[in-house]
Amino acid sequence: MKPPIFEYHRARSVADALDRLSRLDGDVKLLAGGQSLVPMMNFRLARPDHLVDLNELTELDYVRVSDGMIEVGAMARHHRVATDRDIRATLPLLAEVAGSIGHYAIRQRGTLGGSLAHADPAAQLPLLAVALDAEMICRSTGGERLVAARNFFQSIMTTALEQREILVGARFPKLPAHAGWGFEIFSPRHGDFAIVEVVSLLTLDGTDHIADLRLAVGGIAATPVRFDEVTARFTRQAPVDDWTNVLAEAVQDACDIEETRIPAVFRKELLVALTRRAASAALRRAREAAC
Repeated sequence: MKPPIFEYHRARSVADALDRLSRLDGDVKLLAGGQSLVPMMNFRLARPDHLVDLNELTELDYVRVSDGMIEVGAMARHHRVATDRDIRATLPLLAEVAGSIGHYAIRQRGTLGGSLAHADPAAQLPLLAVALDAEMICRSTGGERLVAARNFFQSIMTTALEQREILVGARFPKLPAHAGWGFEIFSPRHGDFAIVEVVSLLTLDGTDHIADLRLAVGGIAATPVRFDEVTARFTRQAPVDDWTNVLAEAVQDACDIEETRIPAVFRKELLVALTRRAASAALRRAREAAC
């Protein structure tokens, strides 16, 4: 199929894009990599009156590393995020997650900002943003604001972006010392959207006890889910041999997965298995970091 008729606009700068957004009437969509939007338009699931192309906005293709944060521009392609030397050195989890998105051709076109703004509940970058307490940088003609990831993702493909705003970047906190991470994803085939995906972050204190534990899950609800009430039970405890089993069972008991075309019982089984693996990997990396 082909998309319905729309008017095409090519923005030359962020200021130009914002100006067009403020002046155009009707439904306006922003085109970044187009890996999600274009298929939706072809199937007529999206019917914008205007399409504003952001691909000349090289000012939004950047990676900036500060003392406590990594800031990535919205037009940074997934491949760049996955291979960037600074990201791999300071927040390898972000590189790992970006490298798991789709296939090589998709990673060459898809953008960090496009994925976050699209807010697919099975997408990897929204999950990571929630797990890390990332901040979304939203800009309009009236100025710029930061929105915490937990508030940015509101429902399936629905965000806190206002009608005339552009997501211009995201800020990801670096992991603290003695911290480890685990990322697990299950897809029917390589490159497909995830059925279930899990991110685990674990920090140890000086006595090999858990100082902080986070677990975020994608694919089980309309937005990524953080199980903070469950993980809080494991802080100040030593990670004994069966702790990942106890954690996985507690997460399973805490979630209520609705039936869809993929049975809830299957996704719960995946949730248990992936939680064990992600938590085990996080502990291993935390212990390696403590050495």
